[in-house]
Amino acid sequence: MVEYGHGVGEGTGAVGGARGGPGTGGSDDWGASIMGAAEDAVNTVIGLPTEQLLLLAAVVLVGLFLLKRAF
Repeated sequence: MVEYGHGVGEGTGAVGGARGGPGTGGSDDWGASIMGAAEDAVNTVIGLPTEQLLLLAAVVLVGLFLLKRAF
């Protein structure tokens, strides 16, 4: 996680947010959980190679076209 700027917080054991859920020792804040999931998804997409990004864009466009035709 150092590449995302969390090196200091995780290296020292500091807690820097409301991540987690029931049974994990974290917060039960739904807003923080949703934002954390969105942040993880964005980081995953950003880390994809160019070929996979193009494939993902093509799949999304085909899916939108199919939805338009279905409804």
